[in-house]
Amino acid sequence: MRKFARVSLACVTISAALFLAGCQGLVHSSAPFTLSVTLAGGGSGTVVSNPSAINCPPTCSATFQPGSQVALTATPDTGFTFTGWSGACTGTGSCNVNPDNGASVTATFGASLQSVNHIVFMVQENRGLNHYFGALQQYRTQKGIPGTFDGLPQFNSPGGATASNPGCDPAFPFQPSPAAFNDCVTVVNGAIDPNSPQVASQKLITQCVENPSPSWNESHVDWNVVDPLSAAATMDGFVHTAAHDVRETQYIPGSNPPESDYDGVRAMGYYDQDVLPYYYFMASNFATSDRWFSPVMTRTQPNREYLMAATSLGHVYPPVSGAPQFTNKTIFEQLNDNNISWRIYVSDSGGSLQSHTELGMYTFANSQGANFVPASQFMTDIQNGTLPAVAEIDPGFESGTDEHAEQDDSHPGGKIQVGAKYVSSLINALMQSPSWKDTVFVLTWDEGGGFYDHVPPQSEVNDPPQPEPNPDGIKPSVSIDLGANDICSDPSKTGPTCDFVYTGYRVPLIVISPFSKKNYVSHTVADYTAILKFIETRFNVPSLTQRDAAQMDMTEFLDFVNAPWKTPPTPLSIPTQPTSAPCYMDHLP
Repeated sequence: MRKFARVSLACVTISAALFLAGCQGLVHSSAPFTLSVTLAGGGSGTVVSNPSAINCPPTCSATFQPGSQVALTATPDTGFTFTGWSGACTGTGSCNVNPDNGASVTATFGASLQSVNHIVFMVQENRGLNHYFGALQQYRTQKGIPGTFDGLPQFNSPGGATASNPGCDPAFPFQPSPAAFNDCVTVVNGAIDPNSPQVASQKLITQCVENPSPSWNESHVDWNVVDPLSAAATMDGFVHTAAHDVRETQYIPGSNPPESDYDGVRAMGYYDQDVLPYYYFMASNFATSDRWFSPVMTRTQPNREYLMAATSLGHVYPPVSGAPQFTNKTIFEQLNDNNISWRIYVSDSGGSLQSHTELGMYTFANSQGANFVPASQFMTDIQNGTLPAVAEIDPGFESGTDEHAEQDDSHPGGKIQVGAKYVSSLINALMQSPSWKDTVFVLTWDEGGGFYDHVPPQSEVNDPPQPEPNPDGIKPSVSIDLGANDICSDPSKTGPTCDFVYTGYRVPLIVISPFSKKNYVSHTVADYTAILKFIETRFNVPSLTQRDAAQMDMTEFLDFVNAPWKTPPTPLSIPTQPTSAPCYMDHLP
């Protein structure tokens, strides 16, 4: 009896308001009591009570009848862990409480890379980092957001000189046939033409501009207008190539849709938050990078081949009409082989859905029709819990939502605000859905579009730096698809950028997730085959080539301990992306 009395006293003295299991029969309360549960940690899960009243979330507080004995059970969501109770209970087992006059309990859930159950990536078209995010540091400074972002030098902290490029010598104006062809002259006698005016970067008002070319030759001239084969990246050929393309297509009147930027000044244009408020907000509040590059110094299709397979098999141009499909393994085939679910949400319609996507360039796609669905299905899947482990959202190449610049002055197109609005509808829906808690959405662009950048393609990636490897030992060559007069076609005249050992140009990036670090800017060099490395690391599948194997795994962008955006920004705090900016292409800005 003495021993029992001592135990009873110990139970009573634990707390005047809280009694744990084993003490429940010793205290009687004549009033209802309220029990509150708080969820903490970077993970997610649920807490339920017996008697049933609490089912947290959403119901995290309940009032129980006098004398009730309440047992709380914590269950982590898939991929998460329950790390323990605090407050009224401790440990990781069942929490049994019988409060007098109320009690509170905290359940802590943990997260890790294995908590990322869904990776979604979307790759828009042809926009460089300075072109879209050149003024991002100025925006961050104005908003009091910490960190530094390397955009256009005049907006950086500390600020530098206004970015510029040599322009066309006015002594050689464009003139159509039958007059002699005048190309844009920026180089004379192996040096920059002393009469070449400097074309400064300028803020664009129109959301539509004529399309500069990011193709193989142009990208190498952009690198160094005097000597494209040089190892020195002078980054001074952007205006020249933009002007050259227009002059060439417009030389014979009526032979091509009309264009008017004969002096290439559009290449120096940039946007800020006035035109792209949604992207500026998301890039500043979630995670981004100022050292994120396309994989190769050329146009869309080879870069998207790297997105699929971490190689273009030596190609620097799109597959020619009627060419056989590629047979090498893609990331989606790799997932398929390992029984990992995937899906491609297709924004275009008409014909086979595969034909609207880059995966359609591969034979593997032919047998995978069920994994290609309309983009509208994304909205259903994020609400119903049917989002696959890996998903790509096609940008809408034919629907006008891909943000690609256009060419026809008489029918202006390429409205970037329309594309940004479309992207915002997808991301905003994800943030307000049940799928938010365990998804990472990666938004980027496929190549720089021929728009100016002051940061050159890189020959080293990752941290610590390592060489950017040729994916498979295949070099560009005339035997594959280089033209006889293309840069790098002559084996006796070569340079470091003639091999696939450099990235392409910088492109914008936003990593959006509950795990995204707030206001984060990465300065680690990577090309976007890092998306493949992220997928491979999370789902434990092999790399496709040496290229994706060399990249960072993107966990640098994520904080699993704190899950900073576990509660996403409120809808009212997120800028609505307008679509009403003027659209014209026959003059600038």
